Amino acid sequence: MSDAKSKRILILANRTAVTPKVVEVVRQRAEAGDSSFALLITAEDPSGEEAEQMLELSVPILEEAAGEPIARLIGNPNPVLAVREALEREGGFDEVIIATLPERVSRWLRRDLPRRIEQLGVPVTVVVAKQAQRPVWAEETYERAPWLP
Repeated sequence: MSDAKSKRILILANRTAVTPKVVEVVRQRAEAGDSSFALLITAEDPSGEEAEQMLELSVPILEEAAGEPIARLIGNPNPVLAVREALEREGGFDEVIIATLPERVSRWLRRDLPRRIEQLGVPVTVVVAKQAQRPVWAEETYERAPWLP
């Protein structure tokens, strides 16, 4: 959507790009009006291969929610620099949606990323992935494993 009235939305993510909450927020923004989206994945590995894989997995799902193509961006491992560079390179965005892990494990939230990105002059919406209700290694699973002491 290239219309001047189109709201440009940048989705910043790493591993949480297609959680149900993110998909729902994209769907809501798309239904609310004329919006276009870009997905920015921070490249944690120097090759960018993991970021490429995340884009390949995430973009089709987000495009379905948005009802239109989504731009694919790979950015700096530092999420603030990644957003700053995307804002400069892509001509700005009207909103940044930060898709992040739950607070107890999110480096982005511990480092106050939402406030730091707001300081770049763009409104921020934080979408936190749902926290698991029980630990990954539940005690009953551990106790039932016959090969474990």
